[in-house]
Amino acid sequence: MASKNKKICYHCGLECPTDDIRINDKYFCCNGCKTVYEMLEANDLCSYYTIDENPGISKQDEIKRNFDFLDDSDLKNKLIDFTDGKVTTVTFDIPQMHCSSCVWILENLYKFNDGITFSEVDFLKKTLSVKFIEAKTSLKEVVELLDSLGYVPNLNLDEKKEDKVKNEYKKLYYKIGIAGFSFGNVMLLSFPEYLSFTDKVTSDMQMIFNWINIFLALPVFLYSASEYYISAFKGLRNKIVNIDVPITLGIFVLFFRSMYEIFIAGGVGYLDSMTALVFLLLTGKIFQNKTYDAMNFERNYKSYFPIAVTIMKNGKETTIPVDKLEVGQRIVVKNNELIPADAILISEQAHIDYSFVTGESQPVEVINGDMIYAGGKEIGEAIEIETVKEVSQSYLTQLWNSKAFDKKHESKIDTTVNFVSKYFTAIILTIASISFIYWVSTDMELAFNAFTAVLIIACPCALALSTPFTLGNAQRIFGRNRFYVKNTSVVEKLSELTSIVFDKTGTITKTAGASIEFVGKDLSEEEKQLIKALVRNSSHPLSLKIASLLKIKSNIKVENYEEISGKGIRGVVGDHSVKIGSYSFTSDQETEKNEAPVAATNVYVSINDKQLGYYKVTNIYRKGLKRIINSLKEKYKLFILSGDNDSEKNNLMEFFPDEEHLYFNQSPHDKLHFIENLQEQNEKVLMIGDGLNDAGALMKSDVGVSISEDINNFSPACDGILDAKSFKYLKDFINFSYTSKKIIITSFIISFFYNLIGIGFAVQGTLSPVVSAILMPISSISIVVFTTVSTNLVAKKRGFL
Repeated sequence: MASKNKKICYHCGLECPTDDIRINDKYFCCNGCKTVYEMLEANDLCSYYTIDENPGISKQDEIKRNFDFLDDSDLKNKLIDFTDGKVTTVTFDIPQMHCSSCVWILENLYKFNDGITFSEVDFLKKTLSVKFIEAKTSLKEVVELLDSLGYVPNLNLDEKKEDKVKNEYKKLYYKIGIAGFSFGNVMLLSFPEYLSFTDKVTSDMQMIFNWINIFLALPVFLYSASEYYISAFKGLRNKIVNIDVPITLGIFVLFFRSMYEIFIAGGVGYLDSMTALVFLLLTGKIFQNKTYDAMNFERNYKSYFPIAVTIMKNGKETTIPVDKLEVGQRIVVKNNELIPADAILISEQAHIDYSFVTGESQPVEVINGDMIYAGGKEIGEAIEIETVKEVSQSYLTQLWNSKAFDKKHESKIDTTVNFVSKYFTAIILTIASISFIYWVSTDMELAFNAFTAVLIIACPCALALSTPFTLGNAQRIFGRNRFYVKNTSVVEKLSELTSIVFDKTGTITKTAGASIEFVGKDLSEEEKQLIKALVRNSSHPLSLKIASLLKIKSNIKVENYEEISGKGIRGVVGDHSVKIGSYSFTSDQETEKNEAPVAATNVYVSINDKQLGYYKVTNIYRKGLKRIINSLKEKYKLFILSGDNDSEKNNLMEFFPDEEHLYFNQSPHDKLHFIENLQEQNEKVLMIGDGLNDAGALMKSDVGVSISEDINNFSPACDGILDAKSFKYLKDFINFSYTSKKIIITSFIISFFYNLIGIGFAVQGTLSPVVSAILMPISSISIVVFTTVSTNLVAKKRGFL
C-alpha cells in the first residue's frame, strides 16, 4: 500500500517516486506513462480509464524490442521503397493481420504518430504501406509503434516472400499439433464423464485424470492460443477492442471455470471443450488462409499489370514486358513515362517528377550517376537509365493507388464495412454479457455456455471479406480481358455511372493501321532527322506514328524539350528550333486552314518558325463502334470532346446522332471544365481518353479510363487502362460491375442473417462453444466461396472466362 506522502500513477497505479511528473491533478510515475496518457487524451480515448482504476501497463518495466539497427542508413535503404530526404515510403509484411479490426487499426496509425501521413493495408497479401515525414519521425519509430500495437513487421531482408509464408504456416502447424494431441487425450480421459460411468471411478482416480487433463491443457492454453491473447492484449493496451478480445475471453472463461470446477466444486471441468475450441479455431484459421491463398486475386501482378519498357536492341528502339527487365539493363524513358525500377541515370541530366510517389509535383533535377527511384516520371527529353533493382510490380500498383490520385468518392460498401469493423466487437461483448446476466441466476453452466458461444460465433470477418473478394475477383477478370483498373473501388464506381464522355483521336479512332503521309514541301534528310530526333522523346500516339514513318536514324541532341497538352511538342534540336503539333502551335495564325479531307488529323511541322507542312494521319474508327454506342445510348448520356476542328462532324453524327453532344476545338482545360459542369448536375461521369492530353479530365471524372494501343502508355491520372482490343467490351465491363455490386449486397444479407441466427441460438444456450468454433471459420469460407463462384459464373456467361 502506498504511503500517505506518495502519489499513485494515474495510468498504471504504481507509486510515483516524485511529484514532478504531472498534468493538472493527475500524477505519473514516469514520462512513459505520462506520454501514453497524453496520446490517449489527444485522440479522445480517455474513456479507457473508466474501465478500471489505473488500468494501464507500466511503461517503466516494459521490455521493448531493440530496433536501433533501423537507424543504419544502408539497411534503411534496403527496406524503404522511396525517399527524397523529406518523405519516405516503406512497405511492411504484417503476418499477424487477420481481420477487419486489424485493418482499421493499421490504417489509423496517424492518430498515434503525427509524422505518419498515410498508411494503407493490403489485407490479402498481409502488407502495410506507410508514408512518413522524416523531420517528424523515423523508420525506427514507425516500427516501434507497430510493435506496441501488436503488429511487429517481418524485417528479414534475405527471406523470400514464399519462405515467410512457409514459416508462418510452420508455427501454426506446431500449435495445431499440440492442440490436437491434447484435445484427443483429454477427450479420452473424459470418457467416463461422457458415458456416465463416474460412479465406477474412484475419487482418487478422478483426481489423477483431472491432473493429467490440466497437464495436457496447459500447453494449449499457454502456447497454442497465445496469438489470440497477444493480439487482444496489445489492442486493449492501445485502447482498441479487436476481434481477438471476445475469443480470448471465451478461452479464459472455459479454462478458469474448469479450474474452479476441479479444485473447488469437485467436478471435472471443461478442459475438453477448451482444447477442442482452440484446436478448431486454429484449424479453421489455417483452412481460411489456405482458401484465401487459393483464391487470392492479387497473387500475381505480372499476370495483368500493363507496363512495358523501351530498350535499345541492335541500335533500334524496341519494347519488352516490364517483368522481363533485368538488373543492369539499360532502358530509354520518354517524356511523361514512368521509371519502372530504381536506376542510375546514364544521360547527362534529367528532371524527375515524384508526384506519383509523394504528391509533390515539383520536378527534381538529377545528374549523371544519381539514383532515380521507381515511380518517378521523366519530364522533358528522353533519357537513358540503368536499373539497379528488380521491378516490383506490386509496388508500382501501390503507387497507382497513391492518395495523390484519389478521388472523393463515398463508398456505401466501405462505409458499411468500416462501421462493422469499429463497433461490431463492442456490440457482441454487450450481447454476451446480457446473455450471461440473464441465465446466471437460473443455470450457471448455461450462462457460461451462452456467454462463450456468443463471443465465438459472432465474427465480422465474413461480412468484411465479401467486398474485397467480390470486387477483387471482378478486377482480376477485367485484367484477364485487358481492362486494367487500379483498385477495387473503380469496379464499384463503374456501377454508378450516368454519363460517358469520349475523346476522339486515339479513343474512338485508332492510329494503328492508319495511313500517314507528309503534305507540303519535300523534306530534306536533315529536316527529317530534326523531326525524328524531336518525336522520339514523346510517347503520344501521333508522335509514335511519325517516328515509325521516318526510318532514318537520328542521334541529334535535343535541348529544352517541352510537351504541351493539346498543342504539341517543341525543343531545340542541334541549332534549330523545332515545333510539331497543331496549326496554331506551329504558326502565328489561330485558325487552321481546312485543307485536310474528312476523316484525317493534321500534325503540323515548323522549323525555325517556318511552317513546312503537315503529316496527314487518316482516322480509322474502331471496329464495332456503332454497336457499342447503340448499346450505351439508351441508358447513358454520351458526349464527344475533340481537340480537332469540326471537319468530321458529319461522320461522327452517324455514331452520335445528338449534335448538341459533339464538341470540337476543345483544349485540355475545356475538357476539364466540361466534366466539372456535368458533375455539378449530379452526373456520375466516365471519361475515356488517351491519357496524355486528357489527364486533367481523366483525373476529374468519377472514373477515368485511358485507351491504349500498346500497354506501355500509362497515366497515373487514370483509374483504368483499357487495351484498344477490348474496347468492344465496354458495355459488358460496366454491366459486370453492376452485377458484382448486387453479389456483394446478397452476401451482406446472407452474412448478417447467419450471424443473427447464430447469436440467437447462442443466447438461448442451445449452441455450445465447440460448435461455435466449428461454424465461425465455415461462415467466412462460405462467403468467400459464394462471392468468388458467383462472379466467375457471371463472367463465364458474359464470355470473360
